[in-house]
Amino acid sequence: REIDRLKDIPQAYAVTSKQPEPTYVLIRGDLEMKGDKVTAGGLSAIRSCSPELGVSADSPEAGRRLKLAEWIVNPRNPLTARVMANRVWQYHFGRGIVGTPNDFGFNGERPTHPRLLDWLAAKFVADDGRWTMDDRKHKSASLAVNQSTDGQSSIVHRPSSPSGAWTIKRLHRLIMLSNTYRQSSQFNARAAAIDADNRYLWRFGPKRLEAEAVRDSMLAMSGRLNLEMFGPSFRPFTVSNFNSDFYTLADTDTPAFNRRSIYRIGVQSARNPLLESLDCPDPSTKTPKRTSTVTPLQALELMNNSFVIRQSRQFAERVLKESQSGVNGQVSYAYRLAYGRSPNRIELKRSARLVHDHGLGALCWAILNSTEFLFVN
Repeated sequence: REIDRLKDIPQAYAVTSKQPEPTYVLIRGDLEMKGDKVTAGGLSAIRSCSPELGVSADSPEAGRRLKLAEWIVNPRNPLTARVMANRVWQYHFGRGIVGTPNDFGFNGERPTHPRLLDWLAAKFVADDGRWTMDDRKHKSASLAVNQSTDGQSSIVHRPSSPSGAWTIKRLHRLIMLSNTYRQSSQFNARAAAIDADNRYLWRFGPKRLEAEAVRDSMLAMSGRLNLEMFGPSFRPFTVSNFNSDFYTLADTDTPAFNRRSIYRIGVQSARNPLLESLDCPDPSTKTPKRTSTVTPLQALELMNNSFVIRQSRQFAERVLKESQSGVNGQVSYAYRLAYGRSPNRIELKRSARLVHDHGLGALCWAILNSTEFLFVN
């Protein structure tokens, strides 16, 4: 009765699920020639983890999904923990220990540091709640990477406490507290002559922020970043209808629009030119690893995009409001906000001259366009 009272009930494309029918081996691919029934199972190529899920051909779908999930996170599965550890490593360094994050098979790259990948995977699965870079301090947990006779390895764990296992946040912390992550980005010609691509991590390779992080960082500098969490996403476009829906990109200075980019709805026909120029991938395309290009279009968007210009102006307004009086005080405060450091003597002199000639907005615009702001070193 309540439904009958409603008007204009929203409609959506949906699926009415039903129990899947049994699957058969088709003799010579003929639909009319059914062979044996096929039961759900894991990958038989992974020998350390049995592919038998223990489900019948007519078992409920929920039961099949549960058995598959258990197989995926089985500590003896040699792939899951390694793939995840490699992905997290890639996010921090720009390149994984295995350079092909979607392919750990024969067609993929070999790991540059296989023992490190094994160790990270074992720590990820077997954490006992006391993560440290010194394995000798882990007295209450037994960690091992076993090598089987057929050459396949698996992660074995006898946990003292399961509360910290499979914790991505602690895996991030472990990597970021390492000496490798905390290296300088300083160039070394001798090391570069041996390893020009920095595959063996003789320095922390500078990498540009992701497109979404650039946008959010600019909003943070202007003081307009909306940190509201949860709820529906914001729509950076308007919708008009003429027989079908048309989407037009919008750039508004509203709290909803200034939410973090993770809450942005992406539409194919209303792409953000700033994000797209900074290699933001198509949301409909699987992208295990983003590209990082250098093009003239990026410079043009960063200089002329209406969003960037507005954030530069609002950044200057914030500096004027919060900093000490005087041009030098304003310059120093802008540097500390954007770079986390004070300007040196030459930077202070040149920046003060720019503010005197063209205003504080010009300096803030230059900061948001600078390499130091856009790159992690």
